[in-house]
Amino acid sequence: MPHRPAPEGVDPNTPSAARIYDYALGGKDNYAADRAVAEKVFAMAPEMPVMARQNREFLGRAVRYLAAEAGVRQFLDIGSGLPTQQNVHQVVEEAAPGSSVVYVDYDPIVVAHGAALIGTRDDVAFVRGDLRELDAVLAAPDLRRLIDFDRPVAVLMVAVLHFVPDGDKPYEVVSRLRELMAPGSYLAVSHVTPDPHPEETAELAAVSTRAGAPWIARSRAEIMRFLDGFDLVEPGLVTPPEWRPGIARRVDPAKMWVLSGVGRRR
Repeated sequence: MPHRPAPEGVDPNTPSAARIYDYALGGKDNYAADRAVAEKVFAMAPEMPVMARQNREFLGRAVRYLAAEAGVRQFLDIGSGLPTQQNVHQVVEEAAPGSSVVYVDYDPIVVAHGAALIGTRDDVAFVRGDLRELDAVLAAPDLRRLIDFDRPVAVLMVAVLHFVPDGDKPYEVVSRLRELMAPGSYLAVSHVTPDPHPEETAELAAVSTRAGAPWIARSRAEIMRFLDGFDLVEPGLVTPPEWRPGIARRVDPAKMWVLSGVGRRR
């Protein structure tokens, strides 16, 4: 299947994290610049596509847990990425019909495809925004219409925080969100970590940065800081295939350079 042409306002020559992730998942909404960066990384770390798929499966299991077991009825997915199979609102609809879902992403192609996916639904919305500009995100009319921070909400920050360097104050952003969230709310996080192979991870990050798609790996302790003020849901901060798997998985944790977890707001 041919890749789609770039819509108006999208630069196909500048790599996008969302489109690189889409390519890793086998999607079609990516361009030559995205594929070039992805292939450089895959050549150095062939397990990256597997990590991407496992991370996506973690998202689905976390959302299903939050809707079916934790009783959450509001979901805010920040850095949602391109729509693919079993999107958040689809998982939520199976477990808890009538819930509200708001997706946020800064990439215009993500918002365009997302809006097309949800059509005229009034319980799901796509908002274009950058988590580093949190005031603007929170002021978006659709978010204000669908998300009430006085009631429990699940904030999903899956595979997004490693694209925010320390200079952009990611901990302060998450702390602000935590203060807005009512007790009984949840935060789901997944993040690249250097802990298994620090030298290889640093080399991969350098290659991506030189290619125009920078990211930063953080240690377990640094990732845990994002969950300050939250009580971790069992099994804690683990690799994606280890977080509440439905069946036993033969995935080598040493090849999962990602940690994931869900915390409950105290």
